[in-house]
Amino acid sequence: MAGRDRAIELLRQLQRASCRCPAHSQSYSQAPHPSACGKTTDYAFEMACSNIRYGEGVTKELSMDLQNMGARNVCLMTDKNLVKLPPVKAVLNSFSKHNINFKLYNKVRVEPTDASFKEAIDFAKKGDFDAYVAVGGGSVIDTCKAANLYSSNPEADFLDFVNAPIGKGKPVTTALKPLIAVPTTSGTGSETTGVAVFDFEHLKAKTGIASRALRPTLGMVDPLHTLHLPQRVAANSGFDVLCHALESYTALPYNMRSPCPTNPINRPAYQGSNPISDVWSKHALHILAKYLKRAVKDPGDLEARSSMHLASVFAGIGFGNAGVHLCHGMSYPIAGLVKTYHAKDYVVDHPLVPHGLSVVLTSPAVFTFTGPMCPERHLEAAAILGANIRNRKREDAGLILADTLRKFLFELDVDDGLGAVGYTKDDIPALVKGTIPQERVTKLAPRPHTEEDLTNLFEASMKIY
Repeated sequence: MAGRDRAIELLRQLQRASCRCPAHSQSYSQAPHPSACGKTTDYAFEMACSNIRYGEGVTKELSMDLQNMGARNVCLMTDKNLVKLPPVKAVLNSFSKHNINFKLYNKVRVEPTDASFKEAIDFAKKGDFDAYVAVGGGSVIDTCKAANLYSSNPEADFLDFVNAPIGKGKPVTTALKPLIAVPTTSGTGSETTGVAVFDFEHLKAKTGIASRALRPTLGMVDPLHTLHLPQRVAANSGFDVLCHALESYTALPYNMRSPCPTNPINRPAYQGSNPISDVWSKHALHILAKYLKRAVKDPGDLEARSSMHLASVFAGIGFGNAGVHLCHGMSYPIAGLVKTYHAKDYVVDHPLVPHGLSVVLTSPAVFTFTGPMCPERHLEAAAILGANIRNRKREDAGLILADTLRKFLFELDVDDGLGAVGYTKDDIPALVKGTIPQERVTKLAPRPHTEEDLTNLFEASMKIY
């Protein structure tokens, strides 16, 4: 009986997720569709996610999983800072207890580049590994995904699998080796997704690889690993969760995305908003609204840090299938064109605008812009984040969400716009140029946009408060 009640409640959630917004009004029609080849827009969506295991201290089970997989030669990837910290030590203790044969690669770059990806790929090719373990944030997990992909396709050119238009965007058809991801930050959700992002240095812009084949076999989510996070790292990671949830929930619906794939292998990982992703994205937003400020304020608040670790997973499931849009598309050149800004609490030897910060700085401007296309969703998101939307007008939805975000960011001591991280209006043409190739995500914005629109959005983001 309990199972039946749960099923009914889930169906009600899906029904509530539907929307009468201009961009979503026909999203969840039950009308029959012709075959894929007969439509210009898609007619189906596909849910994919890594297996997830959650629990305090669950990392101790890692070696047993490797033994169960029959792994005999394991690649352990992390970065130079994490290798000294408790999460990696916990993995090494597990390896030692169960006599796991492994080689360590600790040269992962925070905010990886094509060059750092290639260095890790070379290590993987030479190692002939039969399993991979990634211990770290999105940079480590994404690097490990790329190493697994190209070592399993040793004849492939690097650009073969990179997203178009920068790369060829070929589908992945070979089986990859098992990969266990042990996230140590609460932001990217990379332990759930088939996406690996990097800076393409030649263009000074971010791009990536997106394929369901890249998904980790298992995401081992141990909240104890979040207790080492400095405050600004916890905040910026949380901003990534925030934008993952907001962008996926407001993304173009899956059945308005084009083109319709002629073969399901060509259906993108980022498919547009859909009723299942909506549930995960909204749930992540609720958790973030309750716990992010606590998690930033008190690194020892295990309840808050644990909850944010789960929120990252939930948002990862949501955006990993629905996709993101303008905040992320515009963030890539913001991170890639960084001049001298060094983010507080990050142990790196190069200028860095952390990913979560680069994403959230444009969020007030972006959601002001997209508000008219799906006002109900913008209002609902604002309410979840604490706004009083009673008697508020639908036409003000974008502005209401933007003001709510400004208040939220101000309370978390976020830099005051792009100007505060080193950009001026003279940089806007380069920022726009760096956004244009990000069509994999920008095309999922619910509102069509031009280069002039992007220029205006960057200009509006120079100062937030």
